[in-house]
Amino acid sequence: MATATTNQVYRGIEGAVKKVPVELPVLGPKDVLIRITHSGVCATDTAYVPYGIALGHEGVGVVVKVGESVTQFKVGDRAGGGYHRDSCGYCKYCLTGNDIWCYDRIIFGEKDHNNGTFGEYYIGKETYLHRIPAGLSSEDAAPLMCAGATTYSALVDVCKPGDRVGIVGIGGLGHLAIQFAAKLGAEVVVWSTTSAKEKEAREFGASEFYLLSELEKITKPVNILIIAGSKYPDWPKFLNKDIFARAGTIIPLAAPHDKLELPAWPLFFDGYNLHSSLVASRGRHDDMLDFAVHHHIKPSIERFEMSEKGIAEALKKLAAGSVRPV
Repeated sequence: MATATTNQVYRGIEGAVKKVPVELPVLGPKDVLIRITHSGVCATDTAYVPYGIALGHEGVGVVVKVGESVTQFKVGDRAGGGYHRDSCGYCKYCLTGNDIWCYDRIIFGEKDHNNGTFGEYYIGKETYLHRIPAGLSSEDAAPLMCAGATTYSALVDVCKPGDRVGIVGIGGLGHLAIQFAAKLGAEVVVWSTTSAKEKEAREFGASEFYLLSELEKITKPVNILIIAGSKYPDWPKFLNKDIFARAGTIIPLAAPHDKLELPAWPLFFDGYNLHSSLVASRGRHDDMLDFAVHHHIKPSIERFEMSEKGIAEALKKLAAGSVRPV
């Protein structure tokens, strides 16, 4: 079978997403060429439209060619990846399983600007791709490549059975955080701006639901607070020991462009901690996929065509917060 020499990628041009041909580079010894079948859409993609890079970092597809030294994948396998693309392999971060913090890392948006999962093909390093388990469909696996890895990794670091995990927002990150937290044995408390989200939150695994306008209704404080919405909450109201237990951990999963401004007094006198998460280490990423299959965790998805029109529509709905599963 002849191998393609060009790729069609989607990048931002003058504020619009356009399909652009690029030359496929010769595969390195450890490179894997994937024909993309599905890609998740993330708010990070929206943020990079003005910069003209190849968009997409939650890709899943079928291996069509491998480099001469590849041993973990063969033609026909399903593989996923797209955000974390490489690291040095020998620094203290890489050697302790924290390769995402490597100073020489390659992640979406920082380097590798002609390579994205919005397109026909994606080239990934063998050691930075993930085999898709048999029990997980490709369309369900795609959003897990970033959103799933980010939420799971953050929770595994701090969550234990019996913890009370508060989650603000039920969007792309929030609805996965609810599922992972519940299956990790936590009591899940969800806050939203609208009561219309209660049924959905409880179906995902929430045991309690409150409106953000009625924080005082909670009867027992949470000890982990995940911020998964598009905006930061009213911190002085949340950093209250009757709502958020002393020595609790704040996990700001979403990254709005405004500043993360926390009142200093409760941080010191109530012992609150701040814990960040950026996808996951490679090993934990694989654990997340296995965990999702075992516990039947799936993203809610709305399907769009991989085309200029389809991607533009998806990004527009994402920015407006109007994506709905169908």
